[in-house]
Parts: sequence; C-alpha cells; structure tokens
Amino acid sequence: VDVRGLWCLRSILKLEQPSIMSWKAALSRHLPVVRFFGCPKSPASRGIIGWYSKNYEELKMLNPTMPLLLRCSDNAMPAITTELSFNTSHLLKYMLQKNKFQNTDGSINEERTAAAKKFLGYLNDPQLKREYEVSRWNSPGFDPMRPFLEEDQPDWKTDPKISKDLSRYIEIHDELESTWNTITSGPNKEFTRAENGLLMCQRVDLWCAGEMEVEAALKHLLNLGKECNDLEPEMPEYITEFYPGASDL
Repeated sequence: VDVRGLWCLRSILKLEQPSIMSWKAALSRHLPVVRFFGCPKSPASRGIIGWYSKNYEELKMLNPTMPLLLRCSDNAMPAITTELSFNTSHLLKYMLQKNKFQNTDGSINEERTAAAKKFLGYLNDPQLKREYEVSRWNSPGFDPMRPFLEEDQPDWKTDPKISKDLSRYIEIHDELESTWNTITSGPNKEFTRAENGLLMCQRVDLWCAGEMEVEAALKHLLNLGKECNDLEPEMPEYITEFYPGASDL
C-alpha cells in the first residue's frame, strides 16, 4: 500500500469534511425554517422522506433552534419550502431575467423594461438614496412622509416655503413615483403575477427525486437565503423581567 497515497487521501478527507458540514451548519443562519412535504405511501416521495430520515439528527444538532418540519399526507406533492425575504430589487431583476414585461401580443415592452432598469439604478445608487433621505428633512417641523398627510394637508406642495425647502425631495420623489407607475402599468395583472411567481421560488418540487436531488434542492434554497435573508436575533420588544441593581437591594 502506498503510504503517501493514504496520507494524501486522509488530507483530502480532512479538507472535504468541513465543507460538507459547513453548508448544513449554515442553514439556520440564512433560513428561518425548512419544511419537507411528502406522501409516505407514494414511491415518488421516497427520496425526500429517506433523505430527511437519514439527515434529521445531524441537521438538528447543527441547527438546534431551527424548525425542520416534515409534513406527510396522502397524495402530497414532494417538495421543500422555506421563507425568503425578497425585496423590490429581487423582484425587478426577476422580471427582467424572465422577460415578464410583455405586450398583449407577447413581445417585450421596451418602456416598462427601461423603467425597471432605471429604478434598479436608483436602488443601486447610495449617493442618490442618501440625498433623497436627507432632503426629506429640509423643511423644519414638516415631514412629507407623515401618515395621512395627503388627507390632512393635500395642498402642501403649493406652500411657497415648503415647496422651496423640499424642492430636491419633490423632484426625486415625483420621478420615482412616475417610474414605478410605469413599471406596474402592465396588462393582465402582469406585476402581481410576477410577484406570485417570485414567491414560488421559495418552493422546490421534488416529484420522484432521489436523495441527491433533495440535497441539491436544499443547497439551492440555502444560496437563495444567503442572498435574500438578513436574519437577526429576535430581541424582546418590551422588558419583561426586572433585576434589581445594587442600590435597590
């Protein structure tokens, strides 16, 4: 037996083992919950139920606070689902990549496509976003984003002082509003259907999939979680317990 070959093999295994473990340990850092669905009587669900049974203990040990749920029922479609925090940028990129901005005849609508790219440019421009946020407060004692402002003071833009102080804010706001109205003006509920389509990316159907495909699907959802989710420790909104200090003893 080649000792050098065994040493190289052991080195490779030592390098590969952390990489295999690392993605499983990262699940709870990027996904709030993972749900597995299947039918215990159907051969089509054999892969997902088998993978879950073999890996549950290890996943739970590495992610003790993360819900790893198996939902079984007759004729259930085998699938994995999770929860992803998609934002406006993800939605617009999805619509552009999938050519969702279409005319009634199926051709690409150039106006809404250009508007989506323009809005993405704003979302990716920190200087413009900063200018928009700061210019909001240029009129002392007045907030243009105050709730019910349009009902209580519908003519606030005609006020000479406010309109002068907030001229830059109004300019940016009106341009963004016009661009957004163009994006959402598609026929046949185009924008709403795209939102629903993006939400379906939280689910991977695994009909007749083997255990390797199940693992690949979970890795895929993990990669989406790294891109979309920003999980923070849940802090209590109010103080529920009081611990007296030294002066109170």
